[in-house]
Formats: sequence, C-alpha cells, structure tokens
Amino acid sequence: MLAKNANAVLMFFLELGVLASVGYWGFTVSSMWAIKLLAGLGGPALFIVVWALFGAGGGANATFPLTGLARAALEILWFGGGAAALYASGLVTPAAIFFAIFVINAVLRIIWKQV
Repeated sequence: MLAKNANAVLMFFLELGVLASVGYWGFTVSSMWAIKLLAGLGGPALFIVVWALFGAGGGANATFPLTGLARAALEILWFGGGAAALYASGLVTPAAIFFAIFVINAVLRIIWKQV
C-alpha cells in the first residue's frame, strides 16, 4: 500500500517536473527577453491546458477524459514533452533520467492498476 501511494505521489511530482522542464526550456530558447517570456510562460501554460482538458486526476478531473490507448498516447506525449524540453535545453542526462522514471512509474501504475 505504501509503495502504491508513493508511486501516485511520484506521478504528481513528474507532472510538476514536466511544467518546470518546459518552463526552463522556454527561458533558454532565445536571447531575446520577449521570446523567453512567451516560451517560458506560454509553454507551461499550454501544457497545463492540455492536461486539464484530457489528463487531470488520471482523467477523473479532466474535461474530456481519455482512456486506453488515447490516455497512453497523452502520457507519452506529455512526459516525453518534458524530457524533450530538457534535452532541447542541453540537459541530456536529466532528460534521459526523467523519461526513465516516467516509464518505471507508468509500468508500476499498470501493474498496480492505478490507471
């Protein structure tokens, strides 16, 4: 039971990690402040909107909850987007570690029927 709860908490922190990663990428994408602000604040805002519409609360709190393969695709794109943002920022090792932790978390959620 404790491990399942820890995995759910990890999922939440991974979600926050995506937003931080995209925000970090946005502030490193250009030397121009206007672009930094647009990408650094707009990127996470876009991710928040997508997650609220389709993935929040495991779908329970989403406006248009996805299930099955559609949910899997959303998670791969969402968390993959966070890893890609880290990679694009030049943080290759953290990107790989982030995505590996997501994969482990996802596998455990499937095994433990947390999806």
